[in-house]
Amino acid sequence: MDDVVSLVDVLATYEGERHATLAGITLSVSPSEQLAVTGPNGAGKTTILEVINGLLPVTSGTVRALGQAVTPASHRLRAQIAYVPQNLFFTPDTPFLVRDVVLAARFGRSKRWSLSMAEDRGHAERALAAVGISDLQGRPVGRLSGGQQRKALLARALAQEAKLLLLDEPTANLDPEAKREVADLVALVRRDLGAAALVVSHESGPLLDASDRAIRVESGRIVAGSRPVRIPVTSH
Repeated sequence: MDDVVSLVDVLATYEGERHATLAGITLSVSPSEQLAVTGPNGAGKTTILEVINGLLPVTSGTVRALGQAVTPASHRLRAQIAYVPQNLFFTPDTPFLVRDVVLAARFGRSKRWSLSMAEDRGHAERALAAVGISDLQGRPVGRLSGGQQRKALLARALAQEAKLLLLDEPTANLDPEAKREVADLVALVRRDLGAAALVVSHESGPLLDASDRAIRVESGRIVAGSRPVRIPVTSH
């Protein structure tokens, strides 16, 4: 079976920058695999996710995801990728309810959107139940704790029926219990969707421990790879 993600000798540079952020990155992710990307701040970890999601064009090299070449115009492809950016937290004045944030993941899946609304709501309700926040669906998302907001974003990925999860520091700034809960829920979402995942993290913890492999990035290059010991993941 083809790799879910394939980067070959990728060079990428942000507009206005003189030096490449990624310098010859080659990596692959197999179906249902969770790959952890580690390294110091500024190493290029987030840039790898942006390249895979088509948010940053590459200067050279090839990028493929879910069997397709990735370009900034890959809108249909991005509908199959759940991307949770680094430090995405909703401010207290965010006007959207939790259920609306999750339901929005279904937009664009059908040209006859009004006819699929009941089905989409069903997907959203089941996703909220799966991550254990059905009782919070009527609350403004900005009034949730950091851990609860992460759960809402994972419910969104589940409702989206994504085949690839790109998670940038999903446990950052969470307490130890919330870190464990997020790691367990990532495993739940991957299992239910049969999805692969790239998880960026600069710290050790349950999410890294649950990964099938880990690579380390420094100065835009992969400098090391490892296969951490896998630990049991609690299901919900």
